[in-house]
Amino acid sequence: MRTLSDDPPLVGGDDERFNGYGAMGVPFASGHYLCLRDMLVTSIGPPYRAIWHRDPAGHWTICTTIDPRLSCPRYFGRGAAVERVPAISIEWRDDWTVDVSMDDRLSWRLSLAASGATRLMTGMGAVTPEWAWNSEAVLASMGPMAGTVLGSGRIRLAGASPNGPRFRAAPLQLWRVAGGAAVLGDTDLGPLGPLEKQAAMADFWMPQKGIFFTGRMRFAAEQAAVQSRTGAPIMG
Repeated sequence: MRTLSDDPPLVGGDDERFNGYGAMGVPFASGHYLCLRDMLVTSIGPPYRAIWHRDPAGHWTICTTIDPRLSCPRYFGRGAAVERVPAISIEWRDDWTVDVSMDDRLSWRLSLAASGATRLMTGMGAVTPEWAWNSEAVLASMGPMAGTVLGSGRIRLAGASPNGPRFRAAPLQLWRVAGGAAVLGDTDLGPLGPLEKQAAMADFWMPQKGIFFTGRMRFAAEQAAVQSRTGAPIMG
């Protein structure tokens, strides 16, 4: 991502912190849903990439390139099946087009664009002080406003993750996902479009319009059991 350095600094704190970018969420009219995380630096382990997929029946799978206990499943594993994969490739064709692939299982192109809404939210992100990003009260008011401005349904920037630890999200730069295509296995996911019912994992709501971001996530530093949806422990 050309708007982030290869080694962005972590803000201070005694919680668990992540810096990176990706697709906050992209819904498909077919009922599929995809998310991308490229976490460039974290306070608990090495950088990693992850793909989240929701099928039309509502079942989530999180694929991660490192030990699940040090990546997204640490907080979201109870709401999804979990798999460790060898690699996730991210290639920028230009400033607005990115290709994402995972072996021969996923081929996903995202076309990004700026809008008045994303420019407004990015401008707000640039002037929001650090204390505000750390305040659940402030984030509780910012989430509904962001959802209204972006027209993306319900958004929460603070709350509980499926595994228990509370999260605080700081989306610093936003773009809309204006187009693209994805093939998962033998399935073409089809055109972009909102889900019939907005999806959520505990308090983390998935936008009903495709949104791409750079930003930070913080989680309470409490030990969470990394489990799959079936309750089986994930050992990496």
